Amino acid sequence: MSTLQSLLSNPFSSSASSSSSSSSQSLPWAPINTLATPQFSVALSATRHFHNWVSVINSSSTRSRQLKPSLLPQYSGINCTVSASLFSLFQRTGIGEREVELLLNKNPDLGFSSFDLVHERVCSLESLGINGVPLYRLITKRPDVLTAIEIDPLISFIRDELEGKIEPPQICRLLKAAEPRFLVGFDRKVRQLVRHGIPSEKIAHVLNNVNLTRAICLKSAEEIEKTFTFLSRFGFRAVDIIIKRPAILNYDLDSQLIPRVRVLVELSDGDYDATGVVLCKLPAILSYSEEHLAGHVEFLRSFAGLTDREIFRIVCVFPNVFSASKERKLNPRLDFLKQCGLNSDNIFRLLIKAPLFLGLSFEDNLVYKLCLLVKIGYRYRTRELAIAMGAVTRTSCENLQKVIELFLSYGLSCEDIVTMSKKHPQVLQYNPRSLEEKMEYLIEGMGREVEELLDFPAFLGYNLDDRIKHRYEVKKKIVGEKMSLNKLLCVSAETFSRRKKKIGTYEQKSGSK
Repeated sequence: MSTLQSLLSNPFSSSASSSSSSSSQSLPWAPINTLATPQFSVALSATRHFHNWVSVINSSSTRSRQLKPSLLPQYSGINCTVSASLFSLFQRTGIGEREVELLLNKNPDLGFSSFDLVHERVCSLESLGINGVPLYRLITKRPDVLTAIEIDPLISFIRDELEGKIEPPQICRLLKAAEPRFLVGFDRKVRQLVRHGIPSEKIAHVLNNVNLTRAICLKSAEEIEKTFTFLSRFGFRAVDIIIKRPAILNYDLDSQLIPRVRVLVELSDGDYDATGVVLCKLPAILSYSEEHLAGHVEFLRSFAGLTDREIFRIVCVFPNVFSASKERKLNPRLDFLKQCGLNSDNIFRLLIKAPLFLGLSFEDNLVYKLCLLVKIGYRYRTRELAIAMGAVTRTSCENLQKVIELFLSYGLSCEDIVTMSKKHPQVLQYNPRSLEEKMEYLIEGMGREVEELLDFPAFLGYNLDDRIKHRYEVKKKIVGEKMSLNKLLCVSAETFSRRKKKIGTYEQKSGSK
């Protein structure tokens, strides 16, 4: 061993020449897949001086002819030139000496592979955008990506047919997670998705947003086919929901998709079309387990006293009810409604109109609005407060503050605001600019008092130009300016049109006289 070390430190010394024969005979051979040995470490260390040896050999051709092959550094029988080149290649990717040793032990085929093959594979990976640290991590975790024959067809497909649109991190995740044998047929399954209707310009979006190992590699073409067939039963094209939520392809049909959809089908009393509407509205609902969905349904049944039909109607308008935590959101908010005196029927009616009450943040939203309502005069834990809270879920905290300030600026009191909002809760959620325009027209254009809004606050909900101005201009020709705001605006368009014709006939007769 000491002889070998002296040879590697000074390969052209006289002692090296004299002992070369004996050292080559006594040097033990170690298979490539054994653990690191002193001989291997010494040989690996010597590789770093390989290029220096080449320059010495060129400068002394006579002595180089006397150098025997056994004196050149060897990786357990691997050709020295190839090993040195591989080492240089690995260094370029950031892999150190110790890691090279571990790689060769972990993947024996790598040591026997052609340098040109490995170099070409590295260049192919870099052409997909995998370089630097990601390439280093990929090779150290999956060294077989440099030798497996299944890799080249995958790279060619991604680079040529998919035009390199798959994100490099996504490719890395695939190559790290899937054994090379599972990559066979990847291109065929992707083409299957395109045949089912996923547009070519959307296929990259789908592939970039799924777990490629679970969604493509570990599924057979038959399983993918069954998934599309199953989803098509709900009144929509399966491709549409998959484009919205590509992660659906990750789920197993029998153990995940079918049980989860079954909860919604049973809740809808077997209405597949209505279930499809829910799925299209929020495809992410399929990311929740069957136990999670069923748990929320049971909680709404038992705690809120809602029927399955009522629960499904709430789900139709607000599928995100399944996203709300039972402990942190559903329980305390439904309990608040109960404390305000609402029964099951009242709770249902409020949630149909204001489902966001179950989803908004309490600390950042609801508590601020609750304080504003109590401040202007609403009594805590009353039915009126609960209804007002439902109304203000549709507006921002800032907008609510501006609405209250606007009413106060026109001379209305907090008590007046409460009176109006009890009659017409939506008045608290209107746009302040629109409210101001209507109040200005009421006072300046119609010559009325702002206090009239206390009797008919719904005036502020009608369209200013198409409804309020138009009808007022038509009506005042007959009855004058002092007309009932309620009668002016509440009649249907059909009824008002008939009255308008009568007014036209009356004007014609008056003109003829």
